Amino acid sequence: MSDMANTVQSIEANAERDLAAVKKLNDTFQAIKLELSKVIVGQTNVIEELLIAIFSRGHCMLEGVPGLAKTLLISTLADTLSLKFNRIQFTPDLMPSDITGTEIIQENKTTGGREFKFMPGPLFANVILADEINRTPPKTQAALLEAMQEHQVTTAGVRRKLAEPFFVLATQNPIEQEGTYPLPEAQLDRFMFKIFVDYPSEEEEFEIIKKTTASYKPQLTRSLSAEEIIDLQEIVRRVPVADHVIRYAMKLVRMTRVTKGEPPAFVKTNVSWGAGPRASQYLILGGKARAVLQGRYYVSTEDIAAVALPCLRHRIITNFNAEAEGINSDKIIQEMLKFIPQKDSENLADQRMPKLTA
Repeated sequence: MSDMANTVQSIEANAERDLAAVKKLNDTFQAIKLELSKVIVGQTNVIEELLIAIFSRGHCMLEGVPGLAKTLLISTLADTLSLKFNRIQFTPDLMPSDITGTEIIQENKTTGGREFKFMPGPLFANVILADEINRTPPKTQAALLEAMQEHQVTTAGVRRKLAEPFFVLATQNPIEQEGTYPLPEAQLDRFMFKIFVDYPSEEEEFEIIKKTTASYKPQLTRSLSAEEIIDLQEIVRRVPVADHVIRYAMKLVRMTRVTKGEPPAFVKTNVSWGAGPRASQYLILGGKARAVLQGRYYVSTEDIAAVALPCLRHRIITNFNAEAEGINSDKIIQEMLKFIPQKDSENLADQRMPKLTA
């Protein structure tokens, strides 16, 4: 009986610690937004989606025209989180060793002999800004892909682990395609989110101009250490998810697959290739992180729907018919969200998939 009582007490103590950690993460989220607002005007959704990805251990692709403070946002976020930050400007002549590091011959002053010494590249940091990632050749992109997937680099046949936490936050210019190397679908799939950075509103642009043309120099307060971020990532993973929420996420993903099952007419007409299981995993992880950032220790279908656009938009490949009609992946996802009911009930799994119309 005493063993049973000790077990119950241990479970209750763990639950209390998790709930306290959730409150801490929610408080930290509000503090980070406040700190970023000292430098970044607006972009509330972008900041929230970035933080969701970070606490889910995911990488992000940011797409937007030049001058929208993508680089400044990422560097300020890294500074706020007390993380080591490196920026890599991707160019057509960038080689894999330029980002992973290389071995150089160095003289040993003790023995007088020569030996190889590894010089780490810019990938050896916590937050990597891969600026204009689509401007570098596939060979260098492959080296970055290994770092993203395995959290390691391979140089001269030796595997070298990267520091944790590790995030790649890449930027891409959507308007100039000359001299670019489009990312293959396999590498795009490694990015948890693809985030669109839009133009500021009139009032936001006024505030931007007012701040950046004066002598205003904000003082940032650091919120979290690397060790605390790793601990909070574990808390996010432990958030429970009901079966009907998992099935809701699966329905969204499985509806995109034109070669399997019975996809809706709207999808069948406009999609050439759909999302894989990694999309379902990221939807659930994103839903968990969003719930925790809002101070909740449970995930609803609303959380899944909220992260559907950044999670799925780069995993749905539209066909020629969609391009001719001006239909992009965002419009397809929005249609799917309209037709799949967000019901917090266990019988969602038994409902038939609704038919979409063009």
